[in-house]
Amino acid sequence: MEKIWLKHYPAGVPATVAEDQYRSVVELLEESFHRYRHQPAYICMGRRLSFDQLDQLSTRFAAFLQSRGLQRGDRVAVMLPNVLQYPVVAAAVLRAGLVLVNVNPLYTARELRHQLQDSGARAIVVLENFAETVQKADQPLDLVVVTGVGDLLGFPKGAITNFAVRRIKKLVPAYSIPGHVRFGSALSQGSGQPLSKVELKPDDIAVLQYTGGTTGVAKGAVLLHSSLIAALLASEAWMQPGLKRRPMSGQLTIVCALPLYHVFAFVTCGLLGMRTGALNILIPNPRDIGGLIDTIKPYKINVFPAVNTLFNAVANHPKASELDFSELLISNGGGTAIQEPVAKRWLELTGCPVVEGYGLSESSSGITCNPTDSDTYTGTIGMPMPNAEVRLLDDDGNDVEFGQPGEIALKSPQMMAGYWQRPDETANSMTADGFFKTGDVGVIDERGYLKIVDRKKDMILVSGFNVYPNEIEAVAAGCPGVLEAAAIGIPDKSCGEAVKLFVVKKDPNLSIDTVKSYLAEHLTGYKKPKHIEFRDELPKTNVGKILRRELRDAELKRG
Repeated sequence: MEKIWLKHYPAGVPATVAEDQYRSVVELLEESFHRYRHQPAYICMGRRLSFDQLDQLSTRFAAFLQSRGLQRGDRVAVMLPNVLQYPVVAAAVLRAGLVLVNVNPLYTARELRHQLQDSGARAIVVLENFAETVQKADQPLDLVVVTGVGDLLGFPKGAITNFAVRRIKKLVPAYSIPGHVRFGSALSQGSGQPLSKVELKPDDIAVLQYTGGTTGVAKGAVLLHSSLIAALLASEAWMQPGLKRRPMSGQLTIVCALPLYHVFAFVTCGLLGMRTGALNILIPNPRDIGGLIDTIKPYKINVFPAVNTLFNAVANHPKASELDFSELLISNGGGTAIQEPVAKRWLELTGCPVVEGYGLSESSSGITCNPTDSDTYTGTIGMPMPNAEVRLLDDDGNDVEFGQPGEIALKSPQMMAGYWQRPDETANSMTADGFFKTGDVGVIDERGYLKIVDRKKDMILVSGFNVYPNEIEAVAAGCPGVLEAAAIGIPDKSCGEAVKLFVVKKDPNLSIDTVKSYLAEHLTGYKKPKHIEFRDELPKTNVGKILRRELRDAELKRG
């Protein structure tokens, strides 16, 4: 496909970025540790961690990992929320020449067991709140390191926090893991050990980033050091126009409410923050919107990455007006479609439009994005970022014409090397000329802007007509009184499948008839939901994606 988008690139953004500037992510991180040594890198629960402290602590923990017999290329699972231990451990794993396996702390024992087995992890670092899950997963591990929420908060705050979490809030279920090591002890042991420098190469594996599993068994996307560097440098180049939107009075400050174990936050907050010398405000529990607002209230925030549900929740919270958005430069949305009513409300509140992007675990996070100096919401996922190539394919693998829907296929140095130990899955996901088939259906306009139509597997077939849930949900979100909505297809005798819409109310007086009337105004006949059900909440991943699959499965069981 002709790269028509390059004609519409923001001024100063290059078409390509040389990813060979660094041999490894470690080289890039160590440069930042030195360059920004005296600046704070992370803050959590009032405790700051400077780049220098991050350097020292990760060196000690890396030395500890090596002292326990872990060898270059061994996998280390990291099962932590957004606490200060995460960046320390992640940097340490990479500096020790090991492979980081990001794990969702809210996994069940079954889900964790699959990931440990599939990755072949030899070690795990886990928050004590979830240590019981590691015990129940019952997998052979050479090393288990357990940490408490307060372990890096200093004295006496750390001790008080751990006591409150364990004894007062009772958030740490009893567990028994023979031979486990406490995080503080690991740091102490590491301080007496030398760190053996590992000469990493661009094609060494850095991270196994497991897909969400929303369309099947979770698979590990193999992200090389070169993949992550390419993604990081492309994102850095892409953000520059947005950073010039208005003057910034202090250190670049990022709200890190999305979980760092997810590829979006891992790259956009964690790695990009360290690359640019930014301060990341870590939010351990983003579901507590009031707490999130209280945490970021003292700061002039500059970058706010979020998903639709988080933008929506913050924008509709009564305390949102207390936040200082005067220096908010970039509100980057991803993970799932940003709905227009949510984008409008966010712009009204902050004066900074949501710039929607698109990425996958397989693409090392964002690979398309709207220009970061945009002044309006476009309803698209923007254009391919530096180094990226895009094709739109029909069911036979042929390119479709501009303006026609097709499966989005991507090629870039930031793409994964394949699925971990799944050569057949890897081959099935690729075209003969090396493009990754995403499973997402999109259209591209004359400027090179992409618009997601939907996941191929989520498409609803009503009497032979294709119906895309994203469209139904976006329309429903515009109905006064609707907070959130999710659409699925359910079996129907008369038309094959019928649309069912699940709605969470913002207005308790909202009626089904009101929703039906609103949708009738905005949707053609075959797209209108045949069934509408009110729910108190919708099932979501930790990143905030609504799980249509769970809704579908429940409907099928109901019959």
